[in-house]
Amino acid sequence: MKKTPLTALALGSALLLALTACGTTQPTSAGTDKPVSAASEDCSADSTETSTGAVTLTDAFDRKIELDKPAERIAVLEWQQIEDALTLCVTPVAVADVEGYNTWVKAEELPADVKDVGTRQEPNLDALVAADPDLVIVEAFVRDDAIIAQLEAYGIPVLATLGADTADPLAQMLTTFDLIAQATGREDRAAVVTDEFEAHLASAKAEVADRVADTDEFVFFDGWVDGSNVRLRPYGQGSLVGEVGEALGLTNAWTGEVDAAYGLGQTDIEGMTAAGDASLFYAGTRETDGSIFIDAVADNAVWKSLPAVQDKRIHAFPAGVWMFGGPRSTEQIIDAYLEVLSK
Repeated sequence: MKKTPLTALALGSALLLALTACGTTQPTSAGTDKPVSAASEDCSADSTETSTGAVTLTDAFDRKIELDKPAERIAVLEWQQIEDALTLCVTPVAVADVEGYNTWVKAEELPADVKDVGTRQEPNLDALVAADPDLVIVEAFVRDDAIIAQLEAYGIPVLATLGADTADPLAQMLTTFDLIAQATGREDRAAVVTDEFEAHLASAKAEVADRVADTDEFVFFDGWVDGSNVRLRPYGQGSLVGEVGEALGLTNAWTGEVDAAYGLGQTDIEGMTAAGDASLFYAGTRETDGSIFIDAVADNAVWKSLPAVQDKRIHAFPAGVWMFGGPRSTEQIIDAYLEVLSK
């Protein structure tokens, strides 16, 4: 999975985090024998109610949002929040980066007629305003993010959600989902989905003990080829994927330095020796030419010396599992753990 490298792990720029942690727009082909299919439910069968009264809520940056009624025509500028809206059975009128969403996020299918308003980092504001939204949902890391001020200048209400939180990424994922539910009057639907997610996690945790073989330690990583070098990115403490693994009863063995928002580290092949005896799991997405970063390390002597490689305890997650998504994507992460632990 080719990503822009994280430069300094201190990462003084929140924007850099947002750009580097969450995907590209390269088309994807399956990296495993079992691609993940869309998990979208038929919302026409949803029986939960939508509230109709005035909405007053506080967003992730303590900004007060007041609407005369729940938002119906929403525009969404980040993939997790697009997924969340679709899970709530709310189809946005406009979103950022349709191609990227359709490439990397398979948990919820985006209808073909949703308007594309450009990239997540630099949306076309004229196109966005022309879609006539009654609320724009953005992802930010600071209260004074430039996109919030730009949108408010058009007189459009803005719901700002927090991009990530290493303190408790699972809770943050559900908090973002709940905020969007409040804004759209879909709290009943959110309660159903949250209950389903928590039951799914509990059920999977009960299965994990029977699927763990030699060790309960793991390191999940992705990577990209940079010229003649292979850059690897372990998902450490505070990453959503890492915390899901630990919630299932496993131990995330990556203890190296990670960024403050997503819990992502950076290393090279030699640095993976720090994984010790841990099993290795990686993102199974291939590049447009069919290549994948893992092939570039196959003949490296250090790589071949890693215990997990020697013992064949290295497995790809199915293609299409989004590592930074909402409840439905996170359920796919859970299922991916169960799948690789059964091999």
